[in-house]
Amino acid sequence: MTRATPILAALTLALTLTACSKGGKPDATQAAAAKAAPLLLAPEDLRQVGQSGLIGAPVITGAIQPARRADLRAEVAAVVLQVAKDNGERVRAGDLIIRLDPTSIRDGLTSAEEALRAAQQSFEQTERVLARQRTLNQQGMISMQGLEDAEVRRNAAQSELAAARARVVTARQQVSRTEVRAPFDGVVSERKISVGDTVQVGRELVKVIDPASMRFEGQVSADRLGELKLGQPVAFRINGFGDAEFRGKLARIDAAANATTRQVELVAEFDDKAKAPQVSGLYAEGRVESADRRALVLAEGSVQRQGDNAFVWKVAGNQLKKVAVTLGERDERRGEVVIASGLALGDEVLRAPTGMLKDGAPVQRVAAGAGAASAVAAAPTPTASK
Repeated sequence: MTRATPILAALTLALTLTACSKGGKPDATQAAAAKAAPLLLAPEDLRQVGQSGLIGAPVITGAIQPARRADLRAEVAAVVLQVAKDNGERVRAGDLIIRLDPTSIRDGLTSAEEALRAAQQSFEQTERVLARQRTLNQQGMISMQGLEDAEVRRNAAQSELAAARARVVTARQQVSRTEVRAPFDGVVSERKISVGDTVQVGRELVKVIDPASMRFEGQVSADRLGELKLGQPVAFRINGFGDAEFRGKLARIDAAANATTRQVELVAEFDDKAKAPQVSGLYAEGRVESADRRALVLAEGSVQRQGDNAFVWKVAGNQLKKVAVTLGERDERRGEVVIASGLALGDEVLRAPTGMLKDGAPVQRVAAGAGAASAVAAAPTPTASK
């Protein structure tokens, strides 16, 4: 018993050391390697803290409309003979768009021209008669009354000639109005008639717009009118263009509010007209940026919450830091929230933090497209076995 006890103890110690040398040391090495593996962050994985005066600012709702637009209407009653341009087609100033039947109107022009010739002949005849009467009056062969009667007839013929000329001008204008032409370079936006339709005076025929003159025409609550000034920046989004943000400046504020809605009409011009949509009537919504309301803002997707607390993952140098933040107002339309404290302008945070992130974890910046989901750890280098 006395000799067996030291042998058993030695065997137990040997087995323990063997187990540690085979299993314990490699596990510790792998854990250390995994802990030291940096997160791969590409530019698309990060978002900078910005500054905005839009949250809480007056909201504008309206549509994109052209400043230059024309509703072309029928100026004569006639039948539509030709529609030369359809919706979406470009036109230049003076291009024919619609031709109406000029038959009856040309007949009226012919009648007016014949009446003009008759009036011209009648006037010339009364002129000759008046000249003879004056000669005879000077010779004492007719009375002054006869001369005055001749002057009256000449004046009446002169008036009739002037009226006949005016009727010819009117008839020619009526004929020209059977051809509806583009008033300026633009696009046909809405055609209201087809070949064979009978139109009356005042009937709407077609609309022409100038796509280069698009602007944001909207309404704002009269309660916020005191916060608006001409030239203020406006940021808005347009239905059909996703999350793309357009910017402009207030160019006009109406002097009267709508009696029913109590809203005020206003107009914002695009900062870059080349990027303006070429389609009118698109719904748009935005805010007027106010210098008095400028604050740090961040997209809500970068903010994580634990109960009543909020935090973000900030990239500080080559490390990832868990930073507590205090949140302010929230803009549901833009998906942004005010950062009252915890961050500074230009700080970089994870765009969409996911996975098991650790405070103080190392990060490695990579080229665009090389990161993934804001939390990709570089694979540890395998340890060569001996």
